[in-house]
Amino acid sequence: MTKLALEIPPNSEIFDGTRQLFENFGFSPAVRAGGLLFISGQVGLRPDGSIPETIEEQTECAFQRTQEILRLSGLDFSDLVEVVSYHVDMAANMQGFLSVKKVFTMKPYPAWSMVGIAALARPAFKIEIRSVAALRN
Repeated sequence: MTKLALEIPPNSEIFDGTRQLFENFGFSPAVRAGGLLFISGQVGLRPDGSIPETIEEQTECAFQRTQEILRLSGLDFSDLVEVVSYHVDMAANMQGFLSVKKVFTMKPYPAWSMVGIAALARPAFKIEIRSVAALRN
């Protein structure tokens, strides 16, 4: 099986000040393999690398980052087959997360798992979203 790592181009507004994080931490934003696109967990970072305070804005940023990776791969949210979201303080943040999620997702919905966790890579992060999309023929 061959695999192909996606690289974020220098002109990506969504990843503007955060492109180097992939290299710094040694991972790809997404990898194509076996007819699927595996998208690394996306967190609520603004293009300049700052972290919003609200769950709503963090969720929107994470979805925008996912959307940009899909776009760069010739895909969109309708191509998602699986999504896993990781939530810090799930009870307090679920309503805000769901209000933004419904803007980005559509029927037929992908399989989805929501996991409550104690912490993410930085203390200010409230959400991380990892996805898998089916590549188009």
